[in-house]
Amino acid sequence: MAGKFDGRVVVITGTGGGQGRAAAIAFAAEGARVVGCDVKEEGNAETLELVRAAGGEMVAMAPVDLGDPVQAQQWVDAAARTYGRIDVLYNNASACRFGSIEEFSIEDWQFTVRNELDLVFYVTRAAWPYLAERGGVLINTASTAGHDARAAGLAHNSTKAAVLAMTHCLAESGGAVGIRVVSISPGPVETPATEEIFAAPGMREAMLASLKVKRLGRPDDIARAAVFLASDDAEWITGADLLVDGGRINR
Repeated sequence: MAGKFDGRVVVITGTGGGQGRAAAIAFAAEGARVVGCDVKEEGNAETLELVRAAGGEMVAMAPVDLGDPVQAQQWVDAAARTYGRIDVLYNNASACRFGSIEEFSIEDWQFTVRNELDLVFYVTRAAWPYLAERGGVLINTASTAGHDARAAGLAHNSTKAAVLAMTHCLAESGGAVGIRVVSISPGPVETPATEEIFAAPGMREAMLASLKVKRLGRPDDIARAAVFLASDDAEWITGADLLVDGGRINR
């Protein structure tokens, strides 16, 4: 049975675990040739093993620091050389710090902007010509944080709101060259990166209380949404943000 992405090349950032790992496995299961990267060598290697053990095709590169525009360009160019094309770019990678204005340092702010906003621009800018060759798809990872406001989310909420705005702007540009641009806004998802957050006293209970679907999200929930948005099933969708959040924002 043919997969949704047979013959297509899907490049995914942050494949060392969590949502990026789930996406690599999901896209490969649909026949995609996946190129991933991460700053974490061990986690990225584990993802590669999982994809290949399931019969999928993947190339994994690490360590790659996408917050460095030179490394971002080099990785995208290497991905394009590997298979001769790029059909889908999934900007999944991110890292942030939390804190209110009273306690947030300049370094915390710069770290979050670098690793949640700058890297999206750097990778997208590098991949744009390749996507335009065949009319590809760009998926940005936003967040429910980009739709609301919380004191401790000063930087994170700001960068994710900026990713939403960037998605709308890129969709305008993409229309002229056949590139569809969409974003996904995950709600509270259990990953290695959020383990410490949900372990804080009362946090898990508070998150569950905010949801209509009474469980925290799983990486597969987000990966399935990404597969849909990147596929031909979504060929008339661009400039849109898909909330995958258990009903949190619209509660």
